[in-house]
Amino acid sequence: MPFTIELAAEAVEDLRALKASKRSIVGSALEAHLRHEPTKTSRSRIKRLRDIDNPQYRLRIGGIRVFYDVFDQTVVVMAIVDKSEAAAWLARFARRA
Repeated sequence: MPFTIELAAEAVEDLRALKASKRSIVGSALEAHLRHEPTKTSRSRIKRLRDIDNPQYRLRIGGIRVFYDVFDQTVVVMAIVDKSEAAAWLARFARRA
């Protein structure tokens, strides 16, 4: 059964701020990787974040990082940030375990 993908208000703003070409790539990647197996970690694409309760996962799409949580059959995208801003975003918004 496919997962539902929901974008938090902040993630919608992040997505709108991207150039159209990157927005398209991110949208395709969200569908490809989060619709069916959002918790299936890999070396390069999906990572379970350690010592962090919220967000639980990070999806890498080239130079873009998508932070998200999974609840039952719903994926909640919290942020879509550039790689250079990812550590600062986590420091500011992540809830540590």
